[in-house]
Amino acid sequence: MAETFPALVSDLLRADPGRPLVTFYDDETGERTELSVATWANWVAKTSSLLVEELDLSRGETIHLDLPTHWLGPVFLGAAWTVGLVVVPEPDGADAVVSGPERLVEHAARGVEVIGCALLPLGVRFRDEIPAGVRDFGIEVWSQPDSFLPYDPPSADDEALPGVTHRELLAAPTASEGILGDGGRLLTTANPASPSGLASFTEPLVRGGSAVWVRHADPGTWDGRYEAERATAAWLT
Repeated sequence: MAETFPALVSDLLRADPGRPLVTFYDDETGERTELSVATWANWVAKTSSLLVEELDLSRGETIHLDLPTHWLGPVFLGAAWTVGLVVVPEPDGADAVVSGPERLVEHAARGVEVIGCALLPLGVRFRDEIPAGVRDFGIEVWSQPDSFLPYDPPSADDEALPGVTHRELLAAPTASEGILGDGGRLLTTANPASPSGLASFTEPLVRGGSAVWVRHADPGTWDGRYEAERATAAWLT
């Protein structure tokens, strides 16, 4: 079993790069986004390069993700852990912050590196002006290379979360009391970028499965979506 996040990504790409890994619905906007293992890994590589080359972040530094339930959550988690950053639950004291539109002005005033995400389909740029000094993810990510090799990769004993090493993070975490079996597909409303919903990403990843995240979930579509997406487990939050 892989004991660092970059090693796990390599294992996933060797095993089955074309299988779905990340699926996202927004029932308010009608958006559906699906990323295969290879496509997700490509987004992770580009975002990792952005964190290192543009923000000058390095192994052991900290990042806070202030994102709602969204497919960019698994992308930024993957990039942070590929670089060797520690994902912290609060923005105070973090070396960098990733923010959606709602709290962008608040985070821009912190005096640290801020990446703003418009949360529009296909990861496109903000339509309106954003605070000075904030980096627009939808502009800056596209110029980054499609592959990334950390020059100072994390070790199994480096922290991925405060008090949680890469080895511990990848030791078969469980969501909703471990209802997801190996290779399973989780349908969930959990926010993967939040401490309480983190396992909705890490458990399917470690178990060789996949996840379907739903924002603004319409209860009337839940049963039909469970069947259509061939889910094997559900986690409502």
